[in-house]
Amino acid sequence: MQSEAFDRFKSETRGEVLVPSDPPYDDTRKVWNAMIDRRPAMIVRCAGVADVMRSVALARDYNLLVSVRGGGHNIGGSAVCDDGLMIDLSAMRSVRVNPETRRAYVEPGATLGDFDHEAQAFGLAASTGINSTTGVAGLTLGGGFGWLTRKYGMTVDDLVSADIVTADAKRVRASAEENPDLFWAIRGGGGNFGIVTLFEFRLHPVGPEVLGGMIAFPLDQAGSVLRRYREFVETMPADLNVWVVLRQAPPLPFLPEAVHGRETVFLAIFHDGDMAKGKKAIEPVRGFGKSLGEHIGPMPFTAWQKAFDPLLTPGARNYWKSNNFTELGDRPLDIAIEYTGKLPSPQCEIFIGLLGGQASRVAPDATAYSARDTKFVFNTHARWDKAEEDEKCIAWAREFFRKTAPDASGSVYVNFLTEEEGDRVRAAYGPNHDRLVRMKNKYDPKNLFRMNQNIKPSI
Repeated sequence: MQSEAFDRFKSETRGEVLVPSDPPYDDTRKVWNAMIDRRPAMIVRCAGVADVMRSVALARDYNLLVSVRGGGHNIGGSAVCDDGLMIDLSAMRSVRVNPETRRAYVEPGATLGDFDHEAQAFGLAASTGINSTTGVAGLTLGGGFGWLTRKYGMTVDDLVSADIVTADAKRVRASAEENPDLFWAIRGGGGNFGIVTLFEFRLHPVGPEVLGGMIAFPLDQAGSVLRRYREFVETMPADLNVWVVLRQAPPLPFLPEAVHGRETVFLAIFHDGDMAKGKKAIEPVRGFGKSLGEHIGPMPFTAWQKAFDPLLTPGARNYWKSNNFTELGDRPLDIAIEYTGKLPSPQCEIFIGLLGGQASRVAPDATAYSARDTKFVFNTHARWDKAEEDEKCIAWAREFFRKTAPDASGSVYVNFLTEEEGDRVRAAYGPNHDRLVRMKNKYDPKNLFRMNQNIKPSI
């Protein structure tokens, strides 16, 4: 760009325009995964929709590589590009709730913590994720699942409409009535079709107090515990969700000090509904084995949404490998136990997220997210602090992934793909991939929005 054009763009932008020499630049380009260290030529910290439209027009006119930052939580670091334009939406964090219509209007820089804070003032929530620092935008555009998925479906199932700045720098509205093809595509198709500047969500009565907590079992009981878990989830009510986390025990106050640092099976338990029914529903879980300790009780929904934040703080190095399963056979469970005994760092873990319920009752072609038959999500979460540990931690995750892949369904959750896994994009969308390519041809034929798990146009 000529300096005059840059100066004019900067003066006409309501938010900040940063270049590498500006003091806030280095902090602004940081994202959650410390393995990502990229340097954009320019960062625009948008203050509103007008800034987003002008930034997209600038990128289009000067043929700039574009990345888009919402919460900055994506494992592959797609929020940041080298030598291009980073459109930073993190200052756009407004959340407005209408309790009468049970609707929430959420800007793309908002986190789940922001969303929950406002919605829970009225005892409402949407079906979102499990970590309060996750960005609403990235979670939603990839499909989105969490504690409420079995009861209310995926995050995209609660999306009612969205305002989107498309590759021609124009704002359009997408809903079931307006631009329905675009509305279909953004519900799981990631950031491939534009920049969402406002999400409208349907809300449900949730909390404000829920039943939540954890039960811990020693690894030497894992075979029995996991098989009982597999049987239990077949008949448990939709109000209840139970996830499995295999990792070294952190210094939790409900665990004896001698247990800290030992490989452990945690069952994370969440129930939304009548408290007495919830306590009765979880009682069989206590009989899965001889527990090391438990902490389960009533708590605010907002507190439960933050319960795992200490394990997912920014600044560590992270690498994930993930697979979907329609059922859990003995072999993947045994492999999970084996690799829990080989954890390369105290922060590494294997978690099994439980879906099904309402999420599986939606037709695979109703939204871009198609993996409606997924019941269990295996995510191998390698996490460590020092660069010299990269090789062993990544190798551990890859080995576990390779050994369990033959029993998996073949699909994958797009938000859990690392930047090197572009070859799995078709697997993420399954039977909907070709239709998504047609939508890409229509809305972004020059692939301006390609810093993502990219759906490549065919024209």
